[in-house]
Formats: sequence, structure tokens, C-alpha cells
Amino acid sequence: MGNNTYPPYFNLTMFVNIGTYRYPTFVLCLLLYALIVLANFLIIVVISQEKTLHEPMYFFIMCLSINSLYGSAGFFFRFLRDLLYDTHLISRSACFTQTYVIYSYASYELTLLGIMAYDRYVAVCQPLHYHNKMTSKLVSKLVTFAWIYPAFSVGTCVYLASRLPLCGNKMPRVFCANWPIVKLSCISTVINNLVGMLVSTTTVFLPLAFVLYTYARIFLICRKRSSEFKAKVIQSCLPHIITFVNYSITVFCDVALSRIDLENLNPFLAVILSLEFVVIPPILNPLVYGLKLPEIRKLILKMLSGPKPDKQTKSHK
Repeated sequence: MGNNTYPPYFNLTMFVNIGTYRYPTFVLCLLLYALIVLANFLIIVVISQEKTLHEPMYFFIMCLSINSLYGSAGFFFRFLRDLLYDTHLISRSACFTQTYVIYSYASYELTLLGIMAYDRYVAVCQPLHYHNKMTSKLVSKLVTFAWIYPAFSVGTCVYLASRLPLCGNKMPRVFCANWPIVKLSCISTVINNLVGMLVSTTTVFLPLAFVLYTYARIFLICRKRSSEFKAKVIQSCLPHIITFVNYSITVFCDVALSRIDLENLNPFLAVILSLEFVVIPPILNPLVYGLKLPEIRKLILKMLSGPKPDKQTKSHK
């Protein structure tokens, strides 16, 4: 089989020619990435250093922030470089690496959201058994599973795609993605499609269905309780609900982009929909949890304001 069926480069064709506006766009995106890193790093530092936050829910929030740093790094490093160049060629190895990083990030996010939904379900519906069920051993096992299974499943999909002989190298995206690569194949992709459906079901649809199920149970419990109980549940669960709804929308946008003909779509709209998947969750998650959960909010404000001067020191002065 000829070498042309395994192109050494892919051409990302969704980049819009914005002329001299590329420089302010680059600066804006660089500042956005810096904000993502700072916000998520702040959440990680606060939760890891504060012993009162060494609880399952906060540990899962910290894992979300670590995953946000991982996924945004896989996207922004290459994206910022592409903004400054007229050509947007990416090597074969770099493309498959980026595909793996971005889609393993997406799968980690969904499995973590599913685990967090279970945590909220036990906390609300079985509060007396919460500490007996959500032990550190179980939390470690759940987080380990949340990392290992997506890593294996996404790795399988990327490996199968890398083995396909391709009849082109043009990819209508601003970052590398698995399905656009598969669509370039010169041969049947039945195995890729079957494995992709299995992985999508286990890493996307099952976690989404489980989250909906747990919140349906929580809703039924809240109907029979007092207004004070409902307010506490809303305060505890609202950040997770916002994160879940936001991520579901961005995943839907990414799936839709993979299935429609992008040539018939406004190029600016296509770019925005594509960026939602890798930009909005990493910046929204720390803002939601940092602002909505009073325990984290107080500690962040305390850290940013700095240590208060000692009263005895003041009196000596």
C-alpha cells in the first residue's frame, strides 16, 4: 500500500483568515488560557492544603480541575501556535496525540460527573450511611476507574484510526478529532464504527443516563421534605447540575459537528461551536464551584486577601 495512504501531515481547514486580527485574537486566547490555568490551579491548591475540604465531594472537584488543566493544555498549546500562522499543518503523530488527549479529557469529565452524581445521591438520599459508603478506599477505586477505563477505551479508538489507510488529509476542525480522521478512510470502517459506538455508550450515554437517574431520585426525595432541606440540597447540588448541563451541551455540539456538512455552516459559527467543547468547561467549572460552594469561596477569598496581621503585633506597634 502506498505511503500516500498514510499522510505524514493533516491540514486543519476550519481556521478562518482574520488577517491582522490574528494578533489581538492570539493575546485574547492566551489570556483566556492563563485564566483557565490560574482558576483551576487555585481550586487544586485550596482543596489540597485545607484539611476541612478533604471530603469526597471536594476531592472529585479537584479531579475535575486537574482534568481541565490536562484537556486545555492538549488544545491550547497547538491552537495558539496555529493562530499566528497561515498554514495549519499538523504532523500525523502530533494529531493522534492531540486526539487522544482531548477525547480522554472528555471521557474523564463525564465519568467524574457520573461519580459525583452518585456522591450527591448518597449524601441526600442516604445521609446516615454516607461516611460508611463513601470511604476513602471506595473514592480511590472510583477515581482510578474514572481514569483507567477512558484511557483504555479512547486509546483503542485512536489506535484503530491510526491503522486506517486514508484518501486525504483535510480535516474540517481547529483541532484533531477521531471521527473526521475515520471519515477519510479508503477502506471499510465497520470495526471503528462498532468500537466507537461501544465507547460512546459506556463513556458518554451511560454516565449521562446515570446522572439523570440520580437527580430524579433526589428530586423525589426533596418533594417530601421541608423547604430548609430543599435549600440545602440545591446549594449542594446546583454546581454539579450547572456543570453537567453545560458539559452535555458542549458534547452535543461536538457530536453534531462530526455529523453535519461543515461547508454549509457559517465558518465563524462552526469555529465557536468547535471551541465550546474544549474552552467552556475548563473555565466554567472552577468559577461555578469557587463561587457557588461557600466553603471553597471563603478559603479562596482568604487566600487572595493574604494573612491577617497578628493582634499582638499591632499592639506593640
